[in-house]
Amino acid sequence: MLYIIIPILFFSCQYLVKCDTDLNNANIEDSCNQVLSSQMVEEIDNYAHIVNNIINVAINGSFKGKTWDELDKFIVEFGARFTGTENLERSIDYVLQRSEELGLHNVHGEKVKVPRWIRGQETATLLSPWKKDIKILGLGYSVSTPPEGIIAEAIIVKTLEELKARSSEVSGKIVIYNQEYLSFEYSSEYSWVGATEAAKFGAVATLIRSVTPFSIYTPHAFIIGYNDSIPKIPAASITVEDVNLLSRMVARGKNITIKLVMQEQRLPDIESRNVVAEIAGTSRPNKVVVVSGHIDSWDVGQGAMDDGGGAFAAWNSLVLLKTLNLQPKRTIRAIMWTGHEMGIIGAENYIKEHKSEENDLQLVMESDTGTFLPLGWEVTGSPEVICVLKRITKLMSSMTPLGVRSPFVAPDIWNWVQAGVPGASLWNQNERYIWFHHSEGDTMDVEKPENLDMATALFAATAYIVADMSLDLPHSKT
Repeated sequence: MLYIIIPILFFSCQYLVKCDTDLNNANIEDSCNQVLSSQMVEEIDNYAHIVNNIINVAINGSFKGKTWDELDKFIVEFGARFTGTENLERSIDYVLQRSEELGLHNVHGEKVKVPRWIRGQETATLLSPWKKDIKILGLGYSVSTPPEGIIAEAIIVKTLEELKARSSEVSGKIVIYNQEYLSFEYSSEYSWVGATEAAKFGAVATLIRSVTPFSIYTPHAFIIGYNDSIPKIPAASITVEDVNLLSRMVARGKNITIKLVMQEQRLPDIESRNVVAEIAGTSRPNKVVVVSGHIDSWDVGQGAMDDGGGAFAAWNSLVLLKTLNLQPKRTIRAIMWTGHEMGIIGAENYIKEHKSEENDLQLVMESDTGTFLPLGWEVTGSPEVICVLKRITKLMSSMTPLGVRSPFVAPDIWNWVQAGVPGASLWNQNERYIWFHHSEGDTMDVEKPENLDMATALFAATAYIVADMSLDLPHSKT
C-alpha cells in the first residue's frame, strides 16, 4: 500500500494561505468582549497566578533549559529517526521509559503499521558539457534506477505548463524542474506530482529543485505521490545551485547529459507506535486536551527542528505541570506521532482508532512548524474557542508578546479539526524554517533553549487552563 498525503497539509497557514484573520485588533477585542461572559473572563483571569508560576519556573527557575536538555540528550542518542527503522523504534522506547521515570500517567505505545522505504546509493553525475558531481536526495517512495543507472539527456522546464507544451521533447530524457519558489504549497507540488507528470510523456527520471527559498548547496527531502496507472520513474531533489547552473548551460546553447544511479528499496510494512503519556484528570478524566508533535524525522539531518523541538515542547509541558503538582479536572494527553514524514500515518491511524472519543476532546494542539520565538497560537474553532484562547494567551504575554490568529492548518491533528474539534498550532517566528526543512541543516544548532522554554510554558499554561476550566469548548465543523 502506498501511503500519501496532499502537500497542503504539511504546513500551517503562513506557508499555504493568507492568514488574514488577525485576532489582535480592537474590533476582535470588542467582539470577544461580547462572546465571553464576564463570569468566563473572570474565571480565566483567575488563573493568572498559576500562569505566572508556570512562566517563572520555566523561564527563570528550576525548569529553565530543561526542554532543550531533554531534546539534546535525545538527539545525541538517536539522531535522525526515519519511518520503518530500528532507530525510530529505539527512540520510542526511550521516550516511553523517560515518561515512566518522570511520573506521567497511562504511558504506553499504540501500534500502527508503517512503510519501509530504504534509501540506497544515490549519485548523479553531469557527463556533458563537462563532468561534475551533482548532489541529490531521492524523494520518499521513489523507485530505483536499473543497477547500472540511467544515462540520458536532460530537459529543463520551469512549470508543469511548459512541460506539457514541450511534451514532444520529453521521451527518453531526464526532466529537470527549475520551478520558482513562490510558496511552499506551489513548489512542493512539483515534488509531489513532477515524476508522474513527466512519466506521462515518456521521461525516464526527474530531478526537482529543492523546496526552499534559500540554499547553501543542500537538497531537501519530500515524498512522491505516484499514480499506479502511470509508470513510476525515479525522482530526486537537486540543489538550487545545481539546477541554476544547469539552466544557465541550457540558456547558452549547451546540451546536458546526466548519469543517475538510485538504488532505493521498498520492503514490507513494519510495526511502529504512537507514544502516549498523560496527566490524568481529577474529576472529568474522560474529557481530554491533546498536546502533540511527531517523533519521526527524515533520514537526513537530526530531526531536531522537524519535529524534535515541537514534540518535546509538547511532551515536556506535562513534565512541567507534574513538577508543579498541577493536575486539572480533565486529562491532558501528550502524543508523539509516528510515521508522519511518510504520510501522516500514525496520526491518521490514531484518530481513526479513537473515533468514539472524539466528542470528549476539549482541545487538540500541535507544534510542527518549528520552535523559534513563540508568537502565540493559530486557532480553528468557534468564536468562543478563539476568544477563550486569546484570553488565556493574554495572560502569558509577560514572557514575550503573544497573540492569536486564525485559521490554522496542522498536519497531524487536521482530521480532528475537520471533524469539528477545536484546534491550535504553535505560531512562532519561523520565517527561516524552510531553509532547514527536510535537509542536513535540521540540527540542534537551529534550536534555542529560551525559545523552547517559552514554547513549553505556552503549551503547559494553555493546556492546564483549558483542561481545568468549567466550560466545555464547543465543537464546530469547518
